[in-house]
Amino acid sequence: MLEQHYLTALFEPKSVAVIGASERENSVGNVIFRNIQSAGYKGRLYPINPKHETILGEKAYKSIEEIGARVEMAIIATRPQTVPQIIEQCGRSSVRNVIIISAGFSESGHIGAALERKVLEIARSYNVRILGPNCLGIIRPDLGLNATFAKVNANPGNLALVSQSGAMCSAVLDWAKANQVGFSSVISLGVTTDVDFGEILDYLIYDSRTHYILMYVEGIRNARRFMSALRSAARIKPIILLKAGRHEAGSQAALAHSGMSAVSDTVFDAAVRRAGVVRVQNVGQLFYAAKALASKFRPQGNRLAIITNGGGPGAMAADRAGDFGIPLAQLSDETTVKLNKALPHTWSHGNPIDITGDATPERYRDTILAVTQDPNVDSTLVMLTPQAMTQPLEVAKAILEISDKLNRSIICCWMGEEQVAEARKLLEDNGIPAFRMPETAIELFHHISKYYRNQKLLLQAPEPTRQYDRPEAEGAKMLIEALLAERRKVLSEMESKAILRAFKVPVAQTMVARTATEALLLAEQIGFPIAMKVDSPDLTHKSDVGGVRLNITNAPSVRNAYHDIIDTVQKRRPDAKINGVSIEPFLSRPNGRELMIGVFRDPVFGPVITFGAGGFDVEIFSDRSVALPPLNKFLAKDLIDSTRASKILGQFHNMPPVDREALKEVLLCISEMVCELPWIQELDLNPLIVDENGAIAADARIVIDHTAGASGDRYAHMSIYPYPVHLIQDWTMNDGKTVTIRPIRPEDAGMEQDFVKNMSDESRYYRFMDTLRELTQTMLVRFTQIDYDREMALVATIPKEIEDNIDDVEPSELQIGVARYVLNPDGESVEFALAVGDDWQKCGVGRKLMTALIDCARMKGYRAVVGDVLSTNTKMFRLMTSLGFTIHPHPEDTAVKRVVKPLTG
Repeated sequence: MLEQHYLTALFEPKSVAVIGASERENSVGNVIFRNIQSAGYKGRLYPINPKHETILGEKAYKSIEEIGARVEMAIIATRPQTVPQIIEQCGRSSVRNVIIISAGFSESGHIGAALERKVLEIARSYNVRILGPNCLGIIRPDLGLNATFAKVNANPGNLALVSQSGAMCSAVLDWAKANQVGFSSVISLGVTTDVDFGEILDYLIYDSRTHYILMYVEGIRNARRFMSALRSAARIKPIILLKAGRHEAGSQAALAHSGMSAVSDTVFDAAVRRAGVVRVQNVGQLFYAAKALASKFRPQGNRLAIITNGGGPGAMAADRAGDFGIPLAQLSDETTVKLNKALPHTWSHGNPIDITGDATPERYRDTILAVTQDPNVDSTLVMLTPQAMTQPLEVAKAILEISDKLNRSIICCWMGEEQVAEARKLLEDNGIPAFRMPETAIELFHHISKYYRNQKLLLQAPEPTRQYDRPEAEGAKMLIEALLAERRKVLSEMESKAILRAFKVPVAQTMVARTATEALLLAEQIGFPIAMKVDSPDLTHKSDVGGVRLNITNAPSVRNAYHDIIDTVQKRRPDAKINGVSIEPFLSRPNGRELMIGVFRDPVFGPVITFGAGGFDVEIFSDRSVALPPLNKFLAKDLIDSTRASKILGQFHNMPPVDREALKEVLLCISEMVCELPWIQELDLNPLIVDENGAIAADARIVIDHTAGASGDRYAHMSIYPYPVHLIQDWTMNDGKTVTIRPIRPEDAGMEQDFVKNMSDESRYYRFMDTLRELTQTMLVRFTQIDYDREMALVATIPKEIEDNIDDVEPSELQIGVARYVLNPDGESVEFALAVGDDWQKCGVGRKLMTALIDCARMKGYRAVVGDVLSTNTKMFRLMTSLGFTIHPHPEDTAVKRVVKPLTG
């Protein structure tokens, strides 16, 4: 793989120019230049100021064009009006990376926004990359580079801090200094006119000094890039995120500071959960979470046991757990028996487990061993308050003696200060998080257990869409295109249900009557009882204006209801356009629960799916959860379980449990629909009636946007790239066998493992340049759970013969080859890998896979496909040469050669 990321020169420059460096005490240019000097920067440093001959002992230059040597990064700390000219000078001098410290751009209003656009236009004409404007700068402790105007430098460490707020960077640096926390990088983004979160996360993925990433976010410009980079980084390095703007006042403050529109906090929370990130609420939590992730604390679930030597502190911890919805573990009978033997009869006989104030180190040890072996317990909080008989340090030592034997994570809270400080430090030094107060410990447990839960969400990839072979789905697109041609936005209920039916969403049959006589005919055709509703594009809540009549059982009532609906609606909403009255079956389901599924378009993250209580309850309880599509069954279940409405879906009073599989299937169909139909702006299924026999949408409304869908990327409207169904193709080999070429899926893990196991030793060695016999679990996850936006893996499969002829069982697939690429650090090329099963070589499979893979890379706009091939792999060289690759010496390894195929020019 190409080793240097394209932003390396920005964050690891070998030479730096400070434009606006000054002798004036406490000016921004003075502080930045002094900070770089005093930090011991290892590269070349150039001060630029036309008014000075020297600055702080260094020769000064009138402009960057006078230096006459290569400058990898320039820092601009001058008035905003001077910046366009300076960027022009940097471009002419081949300076490709610039940090703009100056404020006064888009965050300051229309004039500043125009200035920012001018700066960006000039920069792009010279291929200059910009960090900022209105930022603090960057710190790289390993390089001795403190290119900020902060008063505090950073200690070396393995945490990377990425923040949109320079003030937040300064505060965090001050906090970290006092708490002995070190950094690999500190990066202040500012307004992010050019370089944004996505690109910085890409860089940090490849930065070997960075083990953990801390983020402070105010707004997002490019949701697709942000989500793709966030998900990619979170697979490799834990990310802890703090976001401002959780409430309206905070959102307005973030907008004023960053110049970016605030993101809906609910949607943002759903996005970061899907990315496998832990989100915290304050700076203290940010670092506690980072320290915990770096420790031995690995909760596998959220069922918590609390062990304490004081009833009051245990109750405080239990209360805080309740605030976060953390369930206290129900101790098993076996554990209770063990505790009865180990503890005095006065112990609490429940959770929290109060082992009384005279608890010895041995009592703590025996209790911890018993509780952590309980299958009902995921993690344990061990609390200690210094009482007359307590031995804080000896208890800590007892915990350390058994820590390696524990199969559950523990977290400690040693309350107090002077009597327990030494014990708390001992625990922390040995990788066990220890806190002063129970509330802090519980908050940490909440965040870290969420992190591991979110990691499971990260690994969820969408199931392959089931629409690609359905002509009905194409019919839905044609219907929407016809409506767009009419410049219509709001679909009628009948049109909305037609779209839904095309994607296999079960809906109640609906027909529109434009006269009372038509209503009678349609009622007889559908069959009584029926429901009648006003049909109007201007009315979202029909019942609010008297536009709904239910359980109509005979013909006379139909005529009366028709006239009554029209008259009532015209009186209450004379401005509303009325197309007629819709006639549909009255859904009488005594065990039915009324739910709601909706879709809305977030201005940053695109389509969002909502779920919650339906009918009139949706207005009363505001019970809804949100998720970003595409969904799979795991994500659909998570969406359902995140609402209060989920509690009524099981056995409820005298009603049997609903068909949850049918409900999940509706969510999956809606997910597929919003992926494939970019024009959908809003969608409401309310109510969706679900009972033990299935689900059916009684009412539906769709709003479309004629400006959507214009991009050449069919999934440009999505922040998470769905399964690329359009890349599936069938290919017939010379012997007549049909081979399917398709993108890999998570459920292909078993097939991929079998494929590698069945390869010959030589083929495996040529593919992996290693003697491995099979893929590790980590490799298997990495190979099958991919981000289709930044990488691709195409498998060639044929139907696998099933020896036992079992009815209703689809034959599984046999993998005969795979070709994949991953994005290189340069951001412009991809590195490929190819493997073909030994029995299928010389059949054209490798050529077909590589041709399809190259087409994918070309469609994504990459400039080249490259690969490293062992020098002895002559068959691969013949194939690559025939596909237009050129062969070059490898820059570092003589046993390997590099093959390159340009895709442009």
